[in-house]
Amino acid sequence: MNRFSFPIAQSDPPLPPEQTLPTMYDLPSEDPEEPGLPDEFHDLQPQLLSLTLRLNNYHQNEFFTGTDLNLYYDVTHARWHKRPDWFLAVGVPRLYAGFDLRSSYVTWIEGRNPFVVVELLSPGTQKEDLGRYAEEEAEMIESPQPQASPELPCVEENNGILTKDTPPSKWFVYEQLLRVPYYIVFSRYTNRVRFFQLEGGHYQEQPLDLENPRIWIRELEIGLGLWFGEFVGISRLWLRWYDAQGNWILTDAELERTRAELALQQLELEQTRASLATEQLLQTARNLLDSGMSITQVSQLTGLPEMEVQKLQ
Repeated sequence: MNRFSFPIAQSDPPLPPEQTLPTMYDLPSEDPEEPGLPDEFHDLQPQLLSLTLRLNNYHQNEFFTGTDLNLYYDVTHARWHKRPDWFLAVGVPRLYAGFDLRSSYVTWIEGRNPFVVVELLSPGTQKEDLGRYAEEEAEMIESPQPQASPELPCVEENNGILTKDTPPSKWFVYEQLLRVPYYIVFSRYTNRVRFFQLEGGHYQEQPLDLENPRIWIRELEIGLGLWFGEFVGISRLWLRWYDAQGNWILTDAELERTRAELALQQLELEQTRASLATEQLLQTARNLLDSGMSITQVSQLTGLPEMEVQKLQ
């Protein structure tokens, strides 16, 4: 990792942030004291979210989705970070600076905060993920070895300034510092989806149909819902994107499979039509022979070879 002397004195005219502030190359991409993926679901669910995301108003090179990636949010505490299970940033290049794969997401360099964040509840993370709503999370998560998250000191806001030198919770970061407009929390243990939208500077939980939760994101013209189906050989309820017509958006693999099935159906239909047409032609030839026409005449009228007509006698 590069050593970074921060801050760097500004000049006139001002230097760009890439030359004066820590960038992705200066900040660690992993924290050795932070636990890895808590379970396989935390790996698979974000994959499905990324694979089914289609934005009509943004080219694929104009947005970025991150999974369990360090998200740096406070330039005054450059090493403070969160690791959202999945997030979407729009209006940024797919590649860092247009050419490199990201090892982290540094908000003061990117210039855009995440627009959507999805967190997947794990045993003991309710307080970190749900903030003041944590006590309302009426669920019992059974785990053979529950990993309780460490207690975080309460960080209060005083005119927008943190009053303690301790990293705040994810909830506080998403709501108060990054002001992420759409925040979704999903528990695979209870299959409950909770949807929070930034209103008046605070997250307000939005009502959802418990049987068929659907979240429409107007600015992106896309929705997120709970879909039961098979992904990578596993059948269960998954978070998945849907379009303006309410149709689940297909992954590239599903789209190719669907096209192959349609092509096969079209081929079978054409073969059936051809078989029916041939049978009708043969029946016409039989009728003409029965009427007294010669084999040569029937052959000329139907276009069938004389040998084929002869077999019909």
